[in-house]
Amino acid sequence: MDERAAAIVAAKHSLHAGQGHEARTLGRAALGQALQAVRRRTLQLFDAFELALGPGLPVPCTPELNPPLWELGHTGWFADWWIARNPQCALGPRADPLVTRRPARRANADALYNSSTVPHEQRWQLDLPDADHTRADLATSLADTLALLDTTADDDQGLYFFRLALFHEAMHAEAAVYMAQTLGIDPFTAGAEPLASPAASLNDAVLKIPAQRWTLGWAGPGFAFDNELAPHTVALDAFHIDAQALRWADFLPFMTDGGYEQQRLWGEAGWAWRQQHSAGFPRHLRRGPHGWEQQNFGRWRPLDLQAAATHLSGFEAQAWCRWAGRRLPTEAEWEAAALTAPGFVWGEVWEWTASPFAPFPGFEPHPYRDYSAPWFDGRPVLKGACPATLPLMRHPRYRNYFPAARNDIVAGLRTVGLR
Repeated sequence: MDERAAAIVAAKHSLHAGQGHEARTLGRAALGQALQAVRRRTLQLFDAFELALGPGLPVPCTPELNPPLWELGHTGWFADWWIARNPQCALGPRADPLVTRRPARRANADALYNSSTVPHEQRWQLDLPDADHTRADLATSLADTLALLDTTADDDQGLYFFRLALFHEAMHAEAAVYMAQTLGIDPFTAGAEPLASPAASLNDAVLKIPAQRWTLGWAGPGFAFDNELAPHTVALDAFHIDAQALRWADFLPFMTDGGYEQQRLWGEAGWAWRQQHSAGFPRHLRRGPHGWEQQNFGRWRPLDLQAAATHLSGFEAQAWCRWAGRRLPTEAEWEAAALTAPGFVWGEVWEWTASPFAPFPGFEPHPYRDYSAPWFDGRPVLKGACPATLPLMRHPRYRNYFPAARNDIVAGLRTVGLR
């Protein structure tokens, strides 16, 4: 096996080895490999954007997107801010977020890449270093991170910020795939591996989940996001939940029945969103000359009716439920089914739930203050994962969250029967 092939095999192993719980407990050696593997993916995805868009990498200024060159620089800056430049890195979640940082290698790095202080729309106006200089900065950043990793305590506190940097970069890699879909370009042209979801099938099974006391939240050991703490118990009544996410075969009848035109199905906020999207079809879906088609990274293909319905907003998910006489599961119901019910299939799409993204009792923000607390605004929790989600990010306890209006993310739904 030549050196390039060996590197590809090692990258795939590192991306897939730390799945679920294991990724949150990676020790120093495995964590170092995972950091390198995710960085390779970051660079491959950026290379694909550069190939498709040209050296200027122009993208429209919209709330869902970021300039790819800014995203690349921000990824390295984030790791530096919390690791190489953080004199309290060893304190983990007990570190002071306002502690004075060591100087950045690029004098104006904080003014360019600090997402907490650089307004979103301003990112298109910044005088950013070019792609080659940004790649060089990331290489130096990663070398510093790995060198410090070799000397840190091999425990949850010592590894906290290294794991945070890993997960943060994995999230941005997923967002890059969303952006590629939105822009209609292929993100896998420069070596990044497309990730598979569970095989599509039509499965009408409904799972019965008994009444129980369920513990929400992460109990450890290992890394936890602040919004997953502290674990607490809630009461669940018995319920019936779909074994898998809703398929296109079940969503299309809602469309042909005029579901997008029936205001009673949408609620006030949903109907306002619907009026803004007058085409009335889910994102990346159209009726072609030979039937329904779905756009996949710039190419229109026949719609697979057995595939999970995707790119649905939270409003569309709620409207389908009202039309069908079903409802979305709560976060606790989804978790209980995912973790206890044989036959529960997840990972094809992020799944909207009926639960608002809110702090658990006893919530205390971790040093990265902007991760959770600013978004406790009533937006829904999403559970699961999608094909763009790296395996190391997939865990049934993970709480994703987007506004219900977002339909650029790979999101769908599963439902629960009404009592």
